[in-house]
Amino acid sequence: MATAKELKATSRPRAGKGAARAVRREGRVPGVIYGDNQPPVTIALDEAELRQRIFAGHFLTSIYDIDLDGTKHRVIPRDYQLEPLRDRPVHVDFMRLGQGATIRVRVPVRTINVEAAPGIKRGGTVSVVTHSVELRCPADAIPEAIEIDLTGLEINYSRHLSDVVLPPNVKPAGKVDPTLVTIVPPSGYAEEIKAAKDAAGAAAAAPAAGAAPAAGAKAPAAGAK
Repeated sequence: MATAKELKATSRPRAGKGAARAVRREGRVPGVIYGDNQPPVTIALDEAELRQRIFAGHFLTSIYDIDLDGTKHRVIPRDYQLEPLRDRPVHVDFMRLGQGATIRVRVPVRTINVEAAPGIKRGGTVSVVTHSVELRCPADAIPEAIEIDLTGLEINYSRHLSDVVLPPNVKPAGKVDPTLVTIVPPSGYAEEIKAAKDAAGAAAAAPAAGAAPAAGAKAPAAGAK
């Protein structure tokens, strides 16, 4: 079960751009909690703490217990905006999680057993085609990452989402079966393969040494030197 992280917030009774600017001048970030068939709640959070949480990674896949003036709200971040020049958070949205909630969430892709891929041993390179996948899963059982096992993977072969064994109660959110990882051939690999095929073809076409004379050929006369 996922462990909820703690965040403190205060009520922000007024909405609108003017009120949001006033909150930011105080070193706080305006936000909102919505969902679970309850009215939205406007909040304000400490800017330094929120920025640290965002840049620590996995912010949008982490569950939080927001302490709002003594009342706990279990939520998951759904979106945030950063100031373009200074990367300061300027707004954040949280979705309230009801008991037993199932949610859609985007989870990063991670490769394992790279050294067990024959394609890597032959000079190939891992290319991560899809860096994250959207899944449906229980809110309290969000995977930290989807692990792609590269054992046995050859050059020019790939792993798709359908090749991955997902955790219990976790399913793909869409019907598309994306390519996640492929082994890219090294430089000159195509020329090597072509040269090997040409050599094999030439060898097959050449008469085998010591082959029997062709039909109709005359045998040497007896005693001929």
